[in-house]
Amino acid sequence: QVQLVESGGGLVEPGGSLRLSCTASSSFFSLYDIEWHRQAPGKERELVARIISGGSTTYSDSVKGRFTISRDNAKRTVYLQMNHLESQDTAVYYCNIHRASLTYWGQGTQVTVSS
Repeated sequence: QVQLVESGGGLVEPGGSLRLSCTASSSFFSLYDIEWHRQAPGKERELVARIISGGSTTYSDSVKGRFTISRDNAKRTVYLQMNHLESQDTAVYYCNIHRASLTYWGQGTQVTVSS
């Protein structure tokens, strides 16, 4: 079982920035593909960004150009740098790591964008 600990959420004004972190307990962290998802109230969970074990990244159209996903395998940590935040970005953000049939989720961290 892999434990994921997320941090970095909070309240920010529109146009502001936050950086989310997700640290994993697995020593095989570098082999996992990693994703950030989010779920807003009353909506389904959606994929926001992905970084595969080789380092390639993809983003949803709604965050492309504003969010950046990165990983530090030595620290077993994935980051989501969120810039130019909008009210529509308000949600609980979850990290997910997966490889083959194995998949693990973090507990989620709340991001609220409001003036």
